[in-house]
Amino acid sequence: MNLNSILIGSADPQRLMDYYTKLFGTPGWNEGGYSGWQIGTGFVTVGPHDQVKGSNTQPGRLIWNVESADVKGDFERLKAAGATVVREPYQPGEAPEAWIATFSDPDDNYFQLLSPMMM
Repeated sequence: MNLNSILIGSADPQRLMDYYTKLFGTPGWNEGGYSGWQIGTGFVTVGPHDQVKGSNTQPGRLIWNVESADVKGDFERLKAAGATVVREPYQPGEAPEAWIATFSDPDDNYFQLLSPMMM
């Protein structure tokens, strides 16, 4: 199996599309109210969803991650592009060689930059 994408449903997908376009550039596709970006080998898509209303009241419930070899550098780039910072880059105590930075989108969905995981 291979996880290939995440779909972020929104009552206001245009607002999310505008936000993620500032961060990740022009979407690779924009059709039928859905917009998507390829990040590495995976995809993030935003679009309308009839079961979603307002902001996410539990943003920590589901967090999507983007691997980065330069978390601090990519953090500064995304922050300068208008990303909403939840937590600046930090090193978790259990993995001192790793870095994590957390952001929020306009619907209060969290996403993070992570150092590559060593397996």
